[in-house]
Amino acid sequence: MTNLSDSPDRFGLISRVFHWGMAALFAAQFTSAAAHWALPRENTLRETLWSFHTDLGITLFVLVVLRGAWGLWNLRNRPAHDGQIGGAAKAGHVVLYGLMVVVPLVRIVAAAGGRRGLSYFGMSIVPARETAIAWTQAVSEWHGELGWTLAAVILGHILFAVVYHRMIQKDGVMERMA
Repeated sequence: MTNLSDSPDRFGLISRVFHWGMAALFAAQFTSAAAHWALPRENTLRETLWSFHTDLGITLFVLVVLRGAWGLWNLRNRPAHDGQIGGAAKAGHVVLYGLMVVVPLVRIVAAAGGRRGLSYFGMSIVPARETAIAWTQAVSEWHGELGWTLAAVILGHILFAVVYHRMIQKDGVMERMA
C-alpha cells in the first residue's frame, strides 16, 4: 500500500497528488492568461479560457494553502536537501510558494476594493463596490507581472528538475515525486 505521508525516501501520495494536480491546474491557468494576452478580443477561445481564470486562481490559492500546511506537517519526514544545491532548492521553493500566495492575494485585495467584486463558481465572495478604492486598484497592476514571474520560476523549477536531477545527477528525485 502507498504511504500517504512523506518519508525520507519518497514523497507520500498526498504530496504527489498536490504537486501533479496543481501542476496541471497551473498549466491551465497560464494557458488562460497567455490566450487572454495573445489572442484578439472577441475571440471565442480567448473568452472561453479567460472565463475560468478567476475560478482556477482561487482554487489554486486554496490548494497552495492546504499544500503548504501539509508540507509543514510533513517537514521532518521529507527527503533531505543537503549542501549548496539543497540550500538553493530550499530558497527556490520559498520563492515559489511565496509567489503562489502573493499572486492571487494581490488580485483578491484588488477585487475587495474594486467595482466588480469577486465570485467563485458563481458565489459572491466579495460584493461589488459602488466606488473603487484607489490603492487596491494600483495593487491590481502587480497581479499580471507577478503572475508571469511565477510562471518563469515554475519553468526554472521544471528545468532544474529535468536537467539537474534527471540528466546530470541521476539521483532519483523525479522518481520520488512520480
